[in-house]
Amino acid sequence: MADETIRERFRRNASGIAATTVTGTWLAALLLGAEWWLPFMLFGYVVIVPLVSMLFDEEEAESVRVESESGSVRVERGTAAERGEATDDTADALERLRTRYANGDLTDEQFERKLDRLLETETPEDAAEWAKRNREARRSRESDREVERER
Repeated sequence: MADETIRERFRRNASGIAATTVTGTWLAALLLGAEWWLPFMLFGYVVIVPLVSMLFDEEEAESVRVESESGSVRVERGTAAERGEATDDTADALERLRTRYANGDLTDEQFERKLDRLLETETPEDAAEWAKRNREARRSRESDREVERER
């Protein structure tokens, strides 16, 4: 990061710079009694800041949260770099799981169940399918219990 140029820093922080500039300008105009502060503020936030964001910011990751019986699974999609980070997150999750198993925090069955779940939810589509299967299985178990209670 020491080799980072001013141009690279500007590009990475362009939206923040634009928002700060717009805010500083309209605030100074307001305090100095200029009548154009309100139109400038509106134009700045409605046109300038979004335009700079579209031109300079990278695509944001799309986050998908899938609810299940045992909690929620969060899966992110986005640019190639973000997908690379997601791959790193999966590797980190596997490493944490292995460490917990090695430390004796998990039984063999717990480890295998968590490993299967982790591998089944690798992509957003897989996570959605996994959550759907779990909901259906939970409903089936609940209906079986109700049938047993009626007997």
